[in-house]
Amino acid sequence: METIIHWLQDAPLWQAVLALLAENVLILIVALAFGHWLVRRCETRRVALLAPPLQRLEVVITISTVLLNTVVTLVGLFLWRWGIIRFRLDVGLWAWLDVVILLLVMDFAMYVLHRVAHHPWLFPLLHRMHHDYDRPRPLTLLILNPAENLSFGLLWLAVIAVYPASWLGMSVYLVLNVLFGTVGHLGVEPLPRWWGRVPLLRYLCGATFHARHHQDLAYNFGFYTLIWDRLFGTLRPDYWESFGQLPGWVAAGEALPSSSSKSHV
Repeated sequence: METIIHWLQDAPLWQAVLALLAENVLILIVALAFGHWLVRRCETRRVALLAPPLQRLEVVITISTVLLNTVVTLVGLFLWRWGIIRFRLDVGLWAWLDVVILLLVMDFAMYVLHRVAHHPWLFPLLHRMHHDYDRPRPLTLLILNPAENLSFGLLWLAVIAVYPASWLGMSVYLVLNVLFGTVGHLGVEPLPRWWGRVPLLRYLCGATFHARHHQDLAYNFGFYTLIWDRLFGTLRPDYWESFGQLPGWVAAGEALPSSSSKSHV
């Protein structure tokens, strides 16, 4: 780890760009491979309608997202070199507590940003692109408006600039971020039916949670947990009743009022 850190500190710009681009391409490949493996294993537990054939535009948007993620990572590298972002190298209990802290802080911050993105003035500009693909597949994780993608990236940089987490804590958080995002866009539910009966586990988001948000824009704004939706009354009332299932109103194609026409802030 220290070897990587020392290399990042002194690497020429072109080498850093290539390394960070390769990292983000690898993340894409692993996320898609893992996501499609889960879809094949859990096909009988579909929570969203099947996605249509892949469109060329989806591929273009995905490439844009990977490039912008690389830009955000590069900005983070320079903020670290300039001393604005700092991190610790410990690997003990406090480093693992960083994972919990980052998950909760980012979950709240992204919940707020997500609800702001659904404001009727901002929804067409920032977030509609993602909801145009309301039958999710693993690739849908990366179907983001460039401005929205950058806003999430800058939010992450702001959090780690304020909170000097450990290298270990940040790394584990970023892995979990990709994992939650991939699971949320499977269209099938890999979590077992007993998940909702376990006190702590029931607060973690699965595929059903985000699928319901794609199907009814007025609910389920969280990313990693149900905490903020429970606190602010935006958890869809039938979430647990329909967990791991395709609701009848979705299968029948019934239209629901779009949250883009009303304020949720």
